[in-house]
Amino acid sequence: MKRSLKTTFITACSAGVMLGTLAACGGGNEGGAENENNGGTGNTGNNGNNGNNAEENTGNEGNNSGGSGEVSGELEIQYFVGGYGDSWWKEVIEDFQEEYPDVTIIEHAGPNVNDEMRSRWVSDDPPDVVYIDGAGSSETQMVEDGQLMDLTDWLGEVETADGEQLSESFIVDPATYDGQIYTLPLVFDTWGTWYNSAKFEEEGYEVPADFDSYMSTMGDIQDNEGIDPFVTTGQHPYYFLRGVLTPAFGAAGGDELLADIVTGAEGVWEREEVVAQMEKVAEMQEAGYIDEGFAAFNHTQSQMNFLLGDNAFIPVGFWLPNEMANDTPEDFDFGFIPSPMQDEGEPYAIVPDLRPLAVAENANNPDAAKAFVEFVFTQEYATLFSEHTGAIMNLQGVDLSENENVPDYLIEANEMINDPDQVQIYNRPHPMSADLETPIGDSLTALMLGNISVEEFTEEAEAATAEYRGE
Repeated sequence: MKRSLKTTFITACSAGVMLGTLAACGGGNEGGAENENNGGTGNTGNNGNNGNNAEENTGNEGNNSGGSGEVSGELEIQYFVGGYGDSWWKEVIEDFQEEYPDVTIIEHAGPNVNDEMRSRWVSDDPPDVVYIDGAGSSETQMVEDGQLMDLTDWLGEVETADGEQLSESFIVDPATYDGQIYTLPLVFDTWGTWYNSAKFEEEGYEVPADFDSYMSTMGDIQDNEGIDPFVTTGQHPYYFLRGVLTPAFGAAGGDELLADIVTGAEGVWEREEVVAQMEKVAEMQEAGYIDEGFAAFNHTQSQMNFLLGDNAFIPVGFWLPNEMANDTPEDFDFGFIPSPMQDEGEPYAIVPDLRPLAVAENANNPDAAKAFVEFVFTQEYATLFSEHTGAIMNLQGVDLSENENVPDYLIEANEMINDPDQVQIYNRPHPMSADLETPIGDSLTALMLGNISVEEFTEEAEAATAEYRGE
């Protein structure tokens, strides 16, 4: 998988994730959490539906449940609007409506859509299709709660409009849960560490190549600038967990360790290679390199502080430049590296970060839902996704090489990612459940504040995994 992922990323990314609008994603599932900007708010509850219409949409009439082969009836689609914006969704939905005129589409969208739709999911009256991203969403949690349809057999039969087997068309394969597939990864992203490359060049700061040089550079910046070099959002500690620790665990123990981390294997937080990564976090804290106010910051505040030069490093996904486009100073140049937590002499580590589409287990119109999911995964819409968002859709063979708007930082990141001497790519079987990620994130925040020791963190993390396992 690692070899094929690299090959495809070369094609898709050098092919040109549109510069100028590099994807802001957002993602309580795997991304930029509580995004407030990029016009998201205005899209909440499109068509007058804002999550309070459970009774109105219960038992849709005219849905294709009679086996006629026609797609009709009401189709409810829920999608989070964050850094990626919603213009791609609008175009795809409009085209789908034209293709299937007998379908009435109801959109539920916006930056708070997950909270607004929660009662629908809890009452077993969900929308038909859901894009799992943003604050308040968790792919693994939805699978564990039985909210998503098993798509394993269906996926094995689906061909895209391009004539390809959909199951063979992904850059990164779908997450599996005991061998079953419940979601299809729509967006390919990855977390990393960002810095102001213009400032680094001006001041002669070394771009970190490993943890030791990371600490050295942060020390130089603190001495020279008088700032806390590192910032993240404390309101959403999964930013640090996913953006810093997850690749660190990949570098330390590979796919096997990542699988044990996300599944809550007994004793995993006590392992020597895991404790070593947590000691690095404590070292950052003890050196005073972590912004002492981080715990109060939401993700946009931490990003704004970074852009204003209050901090020098921040862990975020590829959506950062697009999400903060309106607030980026003219003299700021985005630089990106995989988070440099690996030991000296080891390559950087990257863990792909995906945002999926799924069909609700209790969908009122599963035929239309599957038709929509199938409709989306084509070369045409993958290309449009890059044009609208500056990000990559998780589909192989998308050629964007003639696109002249590819940003320098993305070209550089692409070259780095595709150099096995510089970067190793690791994979998890699926994201961590919110039931496990939340308590670990709370303990992580306490460690980063200096309120608990690494030993105490380890004890709390092990207790959280035991509770997650039901012990």
